[in-house]
Amino acid sequence: MDFAFDARTEELRTRLLAFMDEYVYPAEKTAEEQRALLDSPWDTPAVVDELKAEARRQGLWNLFLPDAEFGAGLTNLQYAPLAEITGRSPQLAPTALNCAAPDTGNMEVLAQFGTDEQKKQWLEPLLAGEIRSAFAMTEPEVASSDATNITTHIERDGDEYVITGRKWYISGAMNPDCKIFIVMGKTDPDGADPRRQQSMVLVPRDTPGVTVKRAMQVFGYEDHSHGGHAEVVFDHARVPVANLVGEEGGGFAIAQARLGPGRIHHCMRLIGMAERAIELMCRRAVSRTAFGKPLAQQGVVQNWIADARVTVEQLRLLVLKTAWLMDTVGNRGAHTEIQAIKIATPRAVVEILDRAIQLHGAGGVSQDFPLADLYAGARTLMLADGPDEVHQRSLARRELKKYL
Repeated sequence: MDFAFDARTEELRTRLLAFMDEYVYPAEKTAEEQRALLDSPWDTPAVVDELKAEARRQGLWNLFLPDAEFGAGLTNLQYAPLAEITGRSPQLAPTALNCAAPDTGNMEVLAQFGTDEQKKQWLEPLLAGEIRSAFAMTEPEVASSDATNITTHIERDGDEYVITGRKWYISGAMNPDCKIFIVMGKTDPDGADPRRQQSMVLVPRDTPGVTVKRAMQVFGYEDHSHGGHAEVVFDHARVPVANLVGEEGGGFAIAQARLGPGRIHHCMRLIGMAERAIELMCRRAVSRTAFGKPLAQQGVVQNWIADARVTVEQLRLLVLKTAWLMDTVGNRGAHTEIQAIKIATPRAVVEILDRAIQLHGAGGVSQDFPLADLYAGARTLMLADGPDEVHQRSLARRELKKYL
């Protein structure tokens, strides 16, 4: 395995790092100031549209899509270090490059499983950054960590599907530019195979019977990074049968295909968050004095910084190995590693961010530094895309199976 960046990756990294320095970091404060003046907290600050226009002009657009017909045609291994760079400013950079979840996963689903008409109606405007989307899977009334528990009904009635159910923490749904939901529900709730009961359908936001009821808070505040999280009710919402994604009973398999690359993206962005935290720790440590000497000379601070560096280097190698395996042997062949990075990365990055917050004192939990926001995002990823415990359970079973 050779993890040296190839020429294309190195060239894109150089351009993206310059874009971050020149445009993204200076826009962070501007975006906060503009958002405070908006009529709705979910409206997009003008500076975000300016960043998107500049990123597109520079060719830093849709980098995540491996299909050259729709995106940059990068492999997982090529895109991974770029995702890491965007993780240093998760509120702005992924959106600026049209590489933000949940749109990335939804575009991958449409590119891989969508019909020509679905691609024309929904994938093309998503690729152009003209609209946003949401993925409606998690439900408040069941343990959604087990996808077979999902209770939303997708019932066929002639040439239409009727969708009934309640979802929550639907990322992006509060954004007024969110025009389409990919909804996971059961078309065959009594089917013998619990993993063939689910299907996915496309539900336009303006469909009668679709109600975005409220914004869901994260650690007590609204999360603007994806356009907010929402509780959404589908009350006998009707869509044409042509809105089915893939085939009936294929929802579980599509979800698994969607989550593989997404975990690479999430974990590399998390590593970017950790790198930003280390930078902030070092700057704080050399600028503050306590008990007669700089914080940088305090043994515990040195230990925190050293441990953080070791951890980040370990995580990066594991995620890059996973990306390489996905490119060479596919998601199934990389199953163990995909679960391993999902377990290890959020947990370790949360610890790094926690120490960075501690080093900043009161400033660490304030709005004057990005640490509290980064912490909330990293801690949430210990639940998103499957709680850590689910992945531990599955990974342990695979290990134990070798000895049974």
